[in-house]
Amino acid sequence: MKLRNLVGDRFKERPSDCVVDSHALTIRGGYAKNVANGIFSLYPPMKRITKKIEQIIRDEMDAIDGQEVMFPVVLPGSLWEESGRFESVGDELLRFKDRNNSQMVLGMTHEEAAVHLVREYAQTYTKYPFMIYQIQTKFRDEARPRAGLIRVREFTMKDAYSFHTSQEDLEQYYERCYRAYNRIFEKAGVPEVIAVKSDSGMMGGSISHEYMLLTDAGEDSIVICTDCGYSANMEAADNTVDNSGCKPAAELTKVYTPDCKTIEEVCTFLNSRVEESCKAVMYQKNMTDEYVIVFLRGDYEVNETKLTNYLGEKVHAAVVTEESGLVAGFCGPYNQNAKCQIIYDKSLEGIENLCAGANEENYHYTGLNIKRDIGEVEYVDVAKIQTGGICPCCGKKTITVQRGIEVGNIFQLGTKYSKSMNMTYTDADGEVKNPIMGCYGIGVGRLAASVCEAHHDNYGPIWPISIAPWQVHICCMRADQEECRNVADKLYNDLQNAGIEVIYDDRDVRAGAMFADADLLGVPVRVVIGPKNLKENKIELSTRDKRVSKLVDVDAAQDEVKALIAELFAEINAKVEPSL
Repeated sequence: MKLRNLVGDRFKERPSDCVVDSHALTIRGGYAKNVANGIFSLYPPMKRITKKIEQIIRDEMDAIDGQEVMFPVVLPGSLWEESGRFESVGDELLRFKDRNNSQMVLGMTHEEAAVHLVREYAQTYTKYPFMIYQIQTKFRDEARPRAGLIRVREFTMKDAYSFHTSQEDLEQYYERCYRAYNRIFEKAGVPEVIAVKSDSGMMGGSISHEYMLLTDAGEDSIVICTDCGYSANMEAADNTVDNSGCKPAAELTKVYTPDCKTIEEVCTFLNSRVEESCKAVMYQKNMTDEYVIVFLRGDYEVNETKLTNYLGEKVHAAVVTEESGLVAGFCGPYNQNAKCQIIYDKSLEGIENLCAGANEENYHYTGLNIKRDIGEVEYVDVAKIQTGGICPCCGKKTITVQRGIEVGNIFQLGTKYSKSMNMTYTDADGEVKNPIMGCYGIGVGRLAASVCEAHHDNYGPIWPISIAPWQVHICCMRADQEECRNVADKLYNDLQNAGIEVIYDDRDVRAGAMFADADLLGVPVRVVIGPKNLKENKIELSTRDKRVSKLVDVDAAQDEVKALIAELFAEINAKVEPSL
């Protein structure tokens, strides 16, 4: 490919609306163009990158006996009604009617389509187990698309679905997929990706993992133990609290606390520790508007995913009215007479001397002892774990919370979809059963953007050799000089004939502009051919990450380039774990 013919422009200025570096670089480098909010067209460099990622995924899915299929982008709403998700999924699912007034949806995930494809085929145990997968366009109507290709509305995704006749067989296959995913990310040049325990969310199922690339640009919070290596998504991490050092029990006393509505204001006024305060967070259920009050320790925050899972339905921030019986800013558990559901978080358990709202304007209680003053209550975990918290695995106060980008996920779905959609098989004893399912997803464009986020400098991406748009970038510094042009042309032709992917810049531009474009394209191997070095019969060979920079003989250039490419591939392959 001649750079002069490459569709797409590169430019120096960072777009003002780009929050993260990978977004800015994909726009600046001529990788993608915004079409609408959260919807992008891809230029040739990004298309080449995603094509290579897709091939890595195909190789690994095929290696664990996956069979590639293709599901429709547009699906009948009746399929989603069968599973029960047509109504339960929120506005992320785009619903519309066709010209025949039939209810349709744009597929955001394809569990229903997978069951529909194989439920007639797999009616006997002899057909099991099997796994089908696709790489397909999906649409999820995200409320807040952000960060370029990291969170979009239209995207390309690999999703796979496995079908089994026993939980044991699913678990064995789940482990194969777990290892295959590790290999995919290692082959793509991001061995930094870690697997964390996660919340299954709308997918359902009991066991799930997310694959996270740790980066400050991420929007997910990842809980990691620095001692034992425990890791989990914030929504799935159990919050354990040590309240052994709190004050002893005292008399319950009502105290005048004028204009003190926040926990910080109350604790400052009462000269008490926030760790010995009870905070009220008020919600309403989406379906009924019933009030829900969560009481938790003043220094903790409610994890709304945990709360939603506990309640079995979604909630929104409460709108407190006079009729509600709630006193905003002074809400507490003692003498709480409002019509509402009350939840006590585990962070309060064991504290015998709390300050809490008195359910009266400008008043709080001190000395509140929940067991003595209210009675036996059920404590549940609905709080976010914090840095410095207790590890659920090893019990040490070694928890850190980091940011990460989710680049893949795997779920043990169980029979959630096969049962609701009446997919059955007859086992060896003639009994009719529902198959057990697993599902496994990777966002292709998001993975590409995440690699860029993990591997870039101030000048552009540093693509791993395995997914780079080209393997070699030739810069001919003086295409107007015959010797320089001839050497560059010959090397370009020789490398192409050897099956090496080359982008060749023979434009009549300044060196600074040529190198700036090369940095933005991020090709791992760079060859610079200029008159100065040619006087010594040399050309410059370097890597984009600047670890290698040397002069080589013109006659040995092709072999040197091949050797460097092989070395870069070997570095990646050395980090790829064996498959199961």
